[in-house]
Amino acid sequence: MTDSSNRPRASLWDTVKAVGWSFFGVRKNSAYQEDLRKLNPLHIIAVAFVAVVVFVVVLVLVVRHVVASAGA
Repeated sequence: MTDSSNRPRASLWDTVKAVGWSFFGVRKNSAYQEDLRKLNPLHIIAVAFVAVVVFVVVLVLVVRHVVASAGA
C-alpha cells in the first residue's frame, strides 16, 4: 500500500483539462498515466458531472433557439 501523502496533487484546472480531453477521446498515453498518478477520482466525477450538465443545458438552449427561429 502506498502513502498517498507523497503523491503530487493536481489543481482544479488539471482536473478540468483531463475531463475536457476525455470528452473528445483524445489523450496521450503519457498524459493519461500522469493523470492517474495526480488526479483524485472524486474530483474527476464532480467535474465530469458539472461538465455534462453544462453540455446538456447548452444543447437544449441551442435547440430551443433553432426551433424558435425556424418557426418565425
